[in-house]
Amino acid sequence: MVTVDGIDPSSGNGISVDILDGTIAAIRPAEKTDKSFLSAGLVDLQVNGFRGFDLNAGKVTENIMLSLCEELLSVGVTTWLPTLITAPESAILQALQVIGKSRAGHRLIAEMVPGVHVEGPSISREDGPRGAHPLAHVRPPSVAEFERWQQVSGNLVLMVTLAPELEGSSDYIRALSAKGILVALGHTAATPEQIHAAAEAGASVSTHLGNGAAAVLPRHPNVIWAQLADDRLTAGFIADGWHLPADTFKAMLRAKGMERAFLVSDMVALAGMPAGLYEHSVGGTVEVSAEGRIGIAGTPYLAGASLPLSANVAIAAEMASLPLAEALLLATRNPGRLVGGRGRLQVGARADLIRFDWSQGDHALQVRETWVHGERAFCR
Repeated sequence: MVTVDGIDPSSGNGISVDILDGTIAAIRPAEKTDKSFLSAGLVDLQVNGFRGFDLNAGKVTENIMLSLCEELLSVGVTTWLPTLITAPESAILQALQVIGKSRAGHRLIAEMVPGVHVEGPSISREDGPRGAHPLAHVRPPSVAEFERWQQVSGNLVLMVTLAPELEGSSDYIRALSAKGILVALGHTAATPEQIHAAAEAGASVSTHLGNGAAAVLPRHPNVIWAQLADDRLTAGFIADGWHLPADTFKAMLRAKGMERAFLVSDMVALAGMPAGLYEHSVGGTVEVSAEGRIGIAGTPYLAGASLPLSANVAIAAEMASLPLAEALLLATRNPGRLVGGRGRLQVGARADLIRFDWSQGDHALQVRETWVHGERAFCR
């Protein structure tokens, strides 16, 4: 039995968590505890890279996977989905095969990575909705290609993002949903009718809602209103303060409701890198600002997300006037529901925990310790 204690973000009182065989065996009130907060570990369903390690540069290696796990532990992430964007099928297959092998060879990767998110390649071909995805490799949805992904990875693809306006998308959504795959709508210029038809076919998630859309939209109806209104869709949001302004995020969160919302980092490889100019496979010459914003140099356009989920939680709390405990649910329990019930501080749940410091006005949780399946995997 291992015991971890700290301050419960919900009540502000001390708690002790008993861990047995990687599972939370008991949660007890405690008067004398560590002064840091204690929470379930963060669950990030969209990670493209971090601190120089890139999943979309053309060749994934086991070292990249292990390094990303270790780096993410330092910012409190205990579960994450490697996210592969639109690319040639050969590149997607290579990445999936290596991710499968890395899970088999490294216990930490197997514990932290329950599966993979493939974002594309069946997305809008239009500038704007397509975002930074390469036009040359955008293609229609193919169940046969999806089956090849699963064959090389050992059925690791858990989530697929697509644009529902593409021909054949409804049949594709039905086929994947029948297999238990999360189908997400994103990088789309769909009509409201196409959004609702996709949800009827089994789509259940909106990928980084409010982004991956045209810069200019009809006032109403449009692709954002339709996704906010459809209760069959749970929405992911990038709450870094750049991808969604505070008023927009707050209004979207209220419209969608706390139970049907979650946060993602959508970090790219330049996230966490020193300020400066970089040549990058996605976006060309990219500038990392002193504040961490990643943009295409000389333009107002973003070139990826730069802040970890530990920062998104704190910024979300500020932008939407949320208590810390509610902001944490958006990055623990809510996304965790989509990957087998992770991210819960409850008896019987996996003992994925973080201990962190935070004060009102801070723009990030300062993670001190991280436990994965009952074992301390990071200590600052």
